[in-house]
Amino acid sequence: MAVIAVSGLTKTFRTYRKQPGFAGAVKGLFHRTYEQVVAVNQIGFTIEPGELVGFLGPNGAGKTTTLKMLAGLLYPTSGEARVLGYVPWERADGYRRQFALLLGQKNQLWWDLPARESLELNAKIYGIPKATLDRTVAEMGELLRVRDQFNVAVRELSLGERMKMELIASLLHQPKVLFLDEPTIGLDVVSQKTVREFLRDYNARQKTTILLTSHYMTDIEELCERVIIIDHGRIFFDGRLSDVVDRFADFKLVTIRCADAEACTRESLAKYGEVVAREPGSVQLKVKRDRVITACKALLDELPVTDIDIQEVPIEDVIRQIFAR
Repeated sequence: MAVIAVSGLTKTFRTYRKQPGFAGAVKGLFHRTYEQVVAVNQIGFTIEPGELVGFLGPNGAGKTTTLKMLAGLLYPTSGEARVLGYVPWERADGYRRQFALLLGQKNQLWWDLPARESLELNAKIYGIPKATLDRTVAEMGELLRVRDQFNVAVRELSLGERMKMELIASLLHQPKVLFLDEPTIGLDVVSQKTVREFLRDYNARQKTTILLTSHYMTDIEELCERVIIIDHGRIFFDGRLSDVVDRFADFKLVTIRCADAEACTRESLAKYGEVVAREPGSVQLKVKRDRVITACKALLDELPVTDIDIQEVPIEDVIRQIFAR
């Protein structure tokens, strides 16, 4: 049985459009113009127990709105969703004790208190015994490398340390479902790596179902085998991350090394593919997927090529092209 099942989920917002200038402000006091903004439009997907799924899309695509509906913070305009068998926006106590939502740009810890005190408050709310709290905090603090910062006021922590504390707070009650919205935003590369390693290990050990949004493709590549891509409120891809390249990149990158640089000019290479980069002794071409074998054979036969390398387009470049469209 799917842990998360979504069907025809839609969310529209009624927003006020102010007319420009002082006259527009005065006019708005008596007559306001509203417009409907569709944030999420008839989306549907299912996620099985223990899956770690990447939820991708450009800014304003509807990712965070979807997570908030699945967390019960927003009521949908129409459609259905069930998480762990519950309707999220009914906010049943049994559901609230089994999921967690972490928004990378929102704080849930008390700003002026040590993180430990906020964690103890969360433990009281969820009815977690002190022995369990101490063991969980010690274990997660060790894995996330923040065991010496629990007694520091949250406002005095670095961004990376604070995000790790937020992650510990979200996982304190061992949720079965975890919604992560940009958990590594603004973190340095070391903190990002630590958080990724922790999430990978936690997912493997606890079999927690995780839906992750991130603009850092390294997060997605290292953690998620499956991705859901959403844009303008609609889902247009749901499948394996490796299939994204096959479906949306119709070319490969071919790098050659020439013994005679003068023989491998841009003009002489144009018939094999598009030259995208040139360095001393090497040239990189963009070649249509269905012509790669033919083009490589011709390069070896017709030019003084000493080495040839064929690569897929980096997944980050493919996703960037999708968003740009």
